[in-house]
Amino acid sequence: MSCAALIQGCTLGPDFRRPELSTAASYTGVRPVTPPSQRIRVGRDIPAEWWTLFRSHELKGLIERAFINNPDLASAQASLAQVRENLASQQSGTLPSFQASAMSRYQSIASGMFGNPNGPDYRFAIYDISASVSYTVDLFGKVRRQIEDQTAQEEYQRFQLEAAYLTLAGNIVANAVQEASLRGQLASLEELAELQRQGLDILRQQAQLGAVAESAVLSQASAFNESQANLIALRQQLAQSRHQLAVLTGRFPGEPLPEEFTLDDLQAPTELPLSVPLKLVEQRPDVRSAEAAAHSASAQVGVATAKMFPDISLKADLGSFATQASQLLMPGSGIWGVGLNLAQPLFEWGKNTHAQQAAIAGFQQAAAKYRSSVLQAFQDVANTLKNLEADHQTLEVQASSVQIAQENLTLAQAQSETGGLSYLALLDSQRNYKQAQLGWIKARATLLGDSAALFQALGGGWWNRTPPHHSPHRQNGELTMPDSVHSRGGARP
Repeated sequence: MSCAALIQGCTLGPDFRRPELSTAASYTGVRPVTPPSQRIRVGRDIPAEWWTLFRSHELKGLIERAFINNPDLASAQASLAQVRENLASQQSGTLPSFQASAMSRYQSIASGMFGNPNGPDYRFAIYDISASVSYTVDLFGKVRRQIEDQTAQEEYQRFQLEAAYLTLAGNIVANAVQEASLRGQLASLEELAELQRQGLDILRQQAQLGAVAESAVLSQASAFNESQANLIALRQQLAQSRHQLAVLTGRFPGEPLPEEFTLDDLQAPTELPLSVPLKLVEQRPDVRSAEAAAHSASAQVGVATAKMFPDISLKADLGSFATQASQLLMPGSGIWGVGLNLAQPLFEWGKNTHAQQAAIAGFQQAAAKYRSSVLQAFQDVANTLKNLEADHQTLEVQASSVQIAQENLTLAQAQSETGGLSYLALLDSQRNYKQAQLGWIKARATLLGDSAALFQALGGGWWNRTPPHHSPHRQNGELTMPDSVHSRGGARP
């Protein structure tokens, strides 16, 4: 065996491999179907800035501002920078260690130490300069497994950062859609409440004349009060949605936001990309994080296994020792030493064996969490596809209801103008139209929200991003921005 092969040694423990995904894996078992107004494109890639497909400049600007100011992103970026520095520190363990030292000391020794208690003390100076080099022979791969572990942790944090970006963008879109829906509902419900108030006034007048029973007045008053309560709840939800948007963009809840969203400002994407199932595990940041965690746990098994074998290190020292500073580095003052250190635990009472078994159990736990994250990812996509299918059906029904209510209102208005219909009956037609509008507004918002949820469930297109998201790190003593996080694409190297 050559010296290089001896120094390199072997690497104990399992070599991590990503679990293979079954070729039978699918989302719903049937090809997803949506109406022509919003087509599903199987196999089409996801754009990095998928939120721009909603065609709202205000939404795009809000998300870009959030990427700069959101404190959760700043925390994730700092975590990534920390683990990168830890990785660089760990990688230095494969290199020799150099150390230099210099010492000057004045020392006194009592004569009594030499059997002469009454003699004078011996006083003298000691000067020493030396340099040493040491190298850990990673014969059993402990250092390499530790580096592998740290590398996997760095990958974990990178995808945690990607997940944070995806979650932030998804939350902002969801809150913008909710705000748009609430504004539409408020406008429609305010008009409905006004119609109910007018109807209540008419019924009260008719009740005073004895034309209608008091129960009709009470019923109308109850409906009016219910609308007022709903208006209060909607205004509360709108305020909370605005507060949430402010916090997501790094502002305090009370700070005003320049953007306001209505349903007319947001348009559902006409085409929705759908990744093939076998690519989903490469695209979802949470799945990739779970994979990295399993990789880290696998490397920790190797570290625990290597600890059961000897630690071997080489060390060499070279220096000069003298009692006078002028004699340093002079002939006869040199000192040197070369040695090999081998440390082998003998009686640990099963400590290392149990540590190894604990690491194996940790790997099994991480592997199970990875499988769970894959199943959850498929479930998210499957649920969203079914939601979109139902959304289009609901929107079609609600649009039909609005059309029918509009035709009925038009007919009622014509009859009222000719005296063939009472004003109270006309108000009923107007109320029915507003109620149908409310259902249509909610259906539109649900479709928008589920469209955004599909992009989020598929991973958000981070692999197509150019330039990359910003993540601060230091270079030449200054705070700069790092390279792309896996900008090369979704495929794992």
